[in-house]
Amino acid sequence: MTTISVVIPTRNDADMLAGCLAALARQTRQADEIVVIDNASTDKTADVCAAAGVRRIAVELPGIAASTAYGFDQARFELIARLDTDSVPPADWLERVAAILEKAGPLSAVSGPGDFYGETRFARWVGTSVYIPGYFWAIGWLLGHPPLFGSNFALRSDVWDRIRGSVHRGVPPVHDDLDISYQIPPEVTVIADRSLRVQVSARPLADCHSVGSRLAMAWTTFAIEFRQEGPFRRRRRRRQWERDHPRHTDP
Repeated sequence: MTTISVVIPTRNDADMLAGCLAALARQTRQADEIVVIDNASTDKTADVCAAAGVRRIAVELPGIAASTAYGFDQARFELIARLDTDSVPPADWLERVAAILEKAGPLSAVSGPGDFYGETRFARWVGTSVYIPGYFWAIGWLLGHPPLFGSNFALRSDVWDRIRGSVHRGVPPVHDDLDISYQIPPEVTVIADRSLRVQVSARPLADCHSVGSRLAMAWTTFAIEFRQEGPFRRRRRRRQWERDHPRHTDP
């Protein structure tokens, strides 16, 4: 059976982390390891990890991109699954992730959407009906393949080996999922599965300040990526590779 590491970056979010780890404990297919990257938390994060029996790595790093990259570096198994602290995966999440990536084969990644909980009904509606569909559509068009959603994605470790040196782990205001998505080379198959869902907190959409912070990080991320390679050049490069290397599918 394919082995799986689950990586969860966190900072001062012990209560949400406890819920995420409880959901992972109920999986029909257990993770081979759960790695919590504890970025200088001062709350009860260490106690939560000890009670759940997971591998906690205490670090002090500049931002979420650095924490995620460090966690992926430390992952020891074939598949690397990524959750946010406030993600609550259904019981069959890891079983389905493994099945999708085993079928996809080498050099593959998968992501799915989130169903928002908490905050106001309007915030949940915006998240589920506007933010997530808009993210997958707009960023997917820009990239030429589906993006990865940070609260719910997984990739093969050989994909990470190819991009670990190019992600922007030293820039704090960078969205790690956007950065990883942009660094994915043309030969990697990226799958968007709308049925692979997790619950995720609506707190990033709770008020204008929270939304503004996320948008500011997105613009910073794009500015960095576009300086490295323009989006249209990137799309052309991927399309050319796909024409030269047609993927074979089952009839």
